[in-house]
Amino acid sequence: MACLLKSTISKSDCRPFWVVVLLLGISAENTQAKTVLAVPQHVSLSANYPTQQLSISWFGGKAPIFEIIILRTEFNETVFYDTVSAVVNQDGGQHQWTWTSVEPLECTSLSVKICSREGNARSEWSEPQILEGRDIPSNSDAQMYPHSKVVSVGSNTTFCCIVAAGMELKKIYYGGTLMNVTRLSRRSYATTAVNQKASQPSGTNVFCLPHSRNVISGAVIFVGYPPRPSKLSCETQDLISAVCHWDEGPDTKLYGNRTTRYSINNRYCPQKSCGTPQWDGSWTLVAVNPLGQYTLTDSAELDHRVCPVEPVNLTAVVQIFNVTVHWKWKYDYSNHELVCQVELVSSNTTLRNFSGKGLHSVVLLDLHFDEEYRVKVRCGSQKHFWKWGSWSKAVTFKTKPYVPDSPDVWLWVNRDSGQIIWKPLTRWQSRGQIKGYQVTFWSPGENEPSVKFLSAGNNFLSVNLTRWASFSGDNKLNATVTVKAVGGVSQPSNVPLRLTGEEPSALEKTVYTSSGFPLSWQHNSNSTCSYLVEWCDAFCMHDCPVDWIRLDAGKTNVSIQSANFQPGVRYNFSLYSCPSDFPVLMRRWIGYMQELVPSSSVNLETTQQDCDVVLTWDEIPLANRRGFLQGYNVYISNGSQLILLANLNIGTGTYTVKGLSGSTHKFTVKAYTSAGEDTGGTAAISMKECGDGLILEILASLGMVTLLLVTAAYFCYKKRGWVKKAFYPDIPEPKLPGDWSRTRGPLDLKPAPHSMVNIIEKPERDLIKDALIAIAEEEEIDAGDGIGDEPVDTDEPQSLRYYNQVVDERPIRPRFPDSSVSSSSSVDSANTDVTYTGIQTSCSSLVFPSDSQSPSEVFQPHHGLPVSSGDRGGGYQPQMHPVASASSEPLEEPQALSSGGYKPQSSWLLDSPREADEKMSPTHSLGSPTSVSSSQFLLPDGEEHKEERQASSSAAAWFTNLLSSAKP
Repeated sequence: MACLLKSTISKSDCRPFWVVVLLLGISAENTQAKTVLAVPQHVSLSANYPTQQLSISWFGGKAPIFEIIILRTEFNETVFYDTVSAVVNQDGGQHQWTWTSVEPLECTSLSVKICSREGNARSEWSEPQILEGRDIPSNSDAQMYPHSKVVSVGSNTTFCCIVAAGMELKKIYYGGTLMNVTRLSRRSYATTAVNQKASQPSGTNVFCLPHSRNVISGAVIFVGYPPRPSKLSCETQDLISAVCHWDEGPDTKLYGNRTTRYSINNRYCPQKSCGTPQWDGSWTLVAVNPLGQYTLTDSAELDHRVCPVEPVNLTAVVQIFNVTVHWKWKYDYSNHELVCQVELVSSNTTLRNFSGKGLHSVVLLDLHFDEEYRVKVRCGSQKHFWKWGSWSKAVTFKTKPYVPDSPDVWLWVNRDSGQIIWKPLTRWQSRGQIKGYQVTFWSPGENEPSVKFLSAGNNFLSVNLTRWASFSGDNKLNATVTVKAVGGVSQPSNVPLRLTGEEPSALEKTVYTSSGFPLSWQHNSNSTCSYLVEWCDAFCMHDCPVDWIRLDAGKTNVSIQSANFQPGVRYNFSLYSCPSDFPVLMRRWIGYMQELVPSSSVNLETTQQDCDVVLTWDEIPLANRRGFLQGYNVYISNGSQLILLANLNIGTGTYTVKGLSGSTHKFTVKAYTSAGEDTGGTAAISMKECGDGLILEILASLGMVTLLLVTAAYFCYKKRGWVKKAFYPDIPEPKLPGDWSRTRGPLDLKPAPHSMVNIIEKPERDLIKDALIAIAEEEEIDAGDGIGDEPVDTDEPQSLRYYNQVVDERPIRPRFPDSSVSSSSSVDSANTDVTYTGIQTSCSSLVFPSDSQSPSEVFQPHHGLPVSSGDRGGGYQPQMHPVASASSEPLEEPQALSSGGYKPQSSWLLDSPREADEKMSPTHSLGSPTSVSSSQFLLPDGEEHKEERQASSSAAAWFTNLLSSAKP
């Protein structure tokens, strides 16, 4: 190769290269021949059946690792195949490795083979070594493995069943559970129990059933826990040796020869307590069972762990007021400080502690008289208390009786009757069993008292105070109570008998607090008497449970507390001074321990008054209130909802609901205390029609309006001068210089050149309605003959004669013919000719004489009718309302009158009847001066407005007359 790459090298130089290659090949072949691994020899098997471990050992070979294969011999199934590192015995060169089997090693035969391995090189397999199982043909009996094995809770265990020769397996049961089965050989079958639970004390049964039920094989397995002891403590009782105690901990579920075994400092302890002859100062506890081992340690000084033994030989020496208890000790504690506890048991149990050096007796005081007791004692170390020792055996004794105390007696008065009450004596006060009570009534003036005997179960005696007062007369009457017991008779307790005196006028309220009912009063500095506070149920009448408390003189307050107080019950409290001599009632209170809602509701009634509903109800009885009533709430029902109408104070028993419609209404009245409302009294009413009330209201309203109007009219009448001055003042008359009077005649006014009125037609004249007369000029009259009936269009204005209306402040009165001279003169002075200009209308508005009529005939009206300007149909007429003259004959309006035309806006009046009779008299009146200069058409007034104008004119005239009459 080198020669090929380098052509410069000669052939003689290539020969050494080939020699080197040949030598390397020979060396490699020799090396491969040397690395051939040795086959393991002398393979041996050692089985540990309880632990299911197979130990394999062999010789030969220096390979670092080996391959091991384990087979089930009969079916040649591989159970294990892996590369392992074996432990080598340096002395003999033996290799050893241990394998743990899942199945018991007894189940079937196993074959083992081994080969050496180093890198990729591997030796040949060794000869197979067989571990025979129990399923070999020579062993034909049915078997079950493992036997009596102990496993931990939660572990998995594999069982195998070897059936008898010629049999087939049917089922395997674990306890009562059917298991799944795997076949290992022709006769061997296996099953695995997973996550096992603790077994019964006798273990769990596992058995297999072949098809033939005649042969059944099985095994027992024990499933439990390893030991877990705790609380190891060692103490001394004799101040020399040590006794250790511990808690065994949770139950291991293992019993018999599988139970836990204990040892302390390598000394076997058959029980859960163990002792040592000397105080070692430190101790080690070892607990062992088939599933494991557990260790505890403890250490302490001797003085800190002293626990005295139980006292022995207890005795009791009974005296009148005390009992002495003696006992003895098993060990000598005379120099050790002890604390002892004595338990006394009678009707209840009490504990009393005593201490002392080497204590061996105690004295028991304050025991009940004539009472049987049972006593026992235990002790402990006082200086370094460790724990109490064991109780001694109990000893029984009975105390002696003695004379009882005097009873606390009081007289509860209810009008003319009362009760002599005394508080029952306590066990300590009675000092023995009570036989009965003696009540004696006596008076200073009587020699023979009255005596009554009562049994032990009584504590009161009812008396008629009126009867006893009649017997005693003016003498003071007293009662005494004595107690008769086993130990003797008590001293008598005296109580004066009295009738009810004058009580305070008012009851005061007291509110219950956490400390009771607070009561306070003023103390009389001159009084040296004590006080007594009495309380009872306010509504109790006979045989009432009365209680009381006595207070020293000078006391001004107290809080009353009792276990007998009940919620919702009203209590009366009474304060008496000098209760032992002659009790005087000073003050009274009432109160509730806890207020409740009333137990009953009001009896609600409804009545109708017009459109109102009156609700009435009675007060709730005191016994049913269960609290202080604060008022009433009145509701009206609106379907399912109650609407509050009013909140009324206590004492109110009626309420009126106003303005209700005619339908059914439902009302509810609820009384309430500080605890809330009661259920409420309900009543419904169907409303009747209430029109009379409405009429009365209307009449009342009208009466009020009328009264206001009369008052206003009266005020206006009394102040009419001021009203006239403020709203209708006098208009002063004009005062003109010079003489403005003239004779009556026409006033000729020349119209503007453009104000020519064209005459379109010449209608018939209506002498009743018209009062304005067209007066032609001199030249126009002269030329009238040539005009004819045709309308003439001319620019010359027409002259109308206008008469001023004489205005007088006096009321209008009729003018009679006998006054024509005076009226004519007045009218003549106001006669004026008015020329209307600027009005363009049809020529029928102006009246001209025809050919057959003279100018004088044109203006002559009919006799008895006012002057008219002709027919109103479409012509020109002044917009003014005609006013009837003062003549006795009314003016008649022709039926043929038409609506339309122009009218001056004024009412006008003929001055006198004579003027109406004059033909073509130029002196008849046309009313007040009115300007009629206009360039537009004025709409005529309709007949429908005629009556309204007349009414308004009349009202104005009335008001004018009223104001005029107010002049001074």
